[in-house]
Amino acid sequence: MKHIGIFGGSFNPIHCGHVALAEEILRHTSLDEIWLMVSPHNPLKQQNDLLDDQKRLALAEKALHGHPHINVSDYEMHMPRPSYTWNLLEALTADFPGHVFSLIIGGDNWDLFNRWYRADDIRRKYPIIVYPRPGSTMVPADDDHACCHLTVVNAPLLDVSSTAIRARIQRGESIIGMVPDSIIADVERFYHQ
Repeated sequence: MKHIGIFGGSFNPIHCGHVALAEEILRHTSLDEIWLMVSPHNPLKQQNDLLDDQKRLALAEKALHGHPHINVSDYEMHMPRPSYTWNLLEALTADFPGHVFSLIIGGDNWDLFNRWYRADDIRRKYPIIVYPRPGSTMVPADDDHACCHLTVVNAPLLDVSSTAIRARIQRGESIIGMVPDSIIADVERFYHQ
């Protein structure tokens, strides 16, 4: 059985913090691979600053070239919408019976996890890996660990965000060091309006 971590997000764009976090989680857990799950545009939400799905996917693939244990996936883009994490995990489990899936989320999402669709079912059936996020005040308590298979990875926080990258591009400022060098030119071109 392969143990796969599911790391979802809009990755709008992917940045050095995402890559460093995935590498750190691989180092501190028993995961064999991380599948970076690029989330589709939610048609029910107004997201004018969200880059086209295929471009975000291409940027992530290019950024992660040379990271053999981190794979970019468009799996969620082919699911019915709106897409819920429970449905994604269940579909992956059905399609890849030789794999065990863990959910990777930030502390900010763990703070709100009780509001997620079928949160109790996710906790009961799937291991969860939580990492710190800016603004998150909650660290999973001992009783959180008792209710499910929960792992906390105290990965360092990198002061970089997709929002800040987009803002810097709009102001004509450098994004060197914020995104992998291999995608700097593409990110600047795609996000410059």
